[in-house]
Amino acid sequence: MPEIKNVFIKNGELILEAEIYISHSDDHNGAILITHPHPSYGGNMHNNVVSAVFNTFITNGISSLRFNFRGVGLSNGSHSDGTGELSDVNACIDYLISIYNYQKIFICGYSYGAAIGCSAVNYSEKIIGYCAISFPWDFMGSKFKKLSQTDKPKLFIQGDNDTIALYTNFNEHYQYYLTPKTKKIIEGADHFYWGFEHLVAKEVYDFFIATFH
Repeated sequence: MPEIKNVFIKNGELILEAEIYISHSDDHNGAILITHPHPSYGGNMHNNVVSAVFNTFITNGISSLRFNFRGVGLSNGSHSDGTGELSDVNACIDYLISIYNYQKIFICGYSYGAAIGCSAVNYSEKIIGYCAISFPWDFMGSKFKKLSQTDKPKLFIQGDNDTIALYTNFNEHYQYYLTPKTKKIIEGADHFYWGFEHLVAKEVYDFFIATFH
């Protein structure tokens, strides 16, 4: 069984609860950082979609980190307007670089975690790209849409029954982003992806391998 370690990551005066898997077989010196949905609606690092992605990458021998935003689980602090949460992501990126010397970091965010996590894409040149699962553009406003703009490779995953990250507006938002970019529509899936978790995780993994390995 892969060894998953419970760790605590410092972000200034805050401590963030996290789980990390360190691969000893991957020779690409890369890691995936996964960010979870909105805490106010029960989102945490053990969410069904986050867990499916985390477990898929671990099973395939890719180093993986997931964490709880401030105020969630054992992470201290309190929920902010997203600015604090973005600094939480940056702290995790710094952790992966400074402690483990990863040279390639791929971000995968789901829902609120897509808006926050993908907005860190330009924080470091060692961030190689991202996957946004149900990016809630209409819910979060334009700030995080602008911050997530990049010419690094991007994958956008969306369920065609999503009424929170509105599928009806998906293509309009998708057109905003620079190339290279890819989209995958999960037919029959709503915002929560119950029953579709492994399909979503496979899309993320396949994109990661095809694009960066």
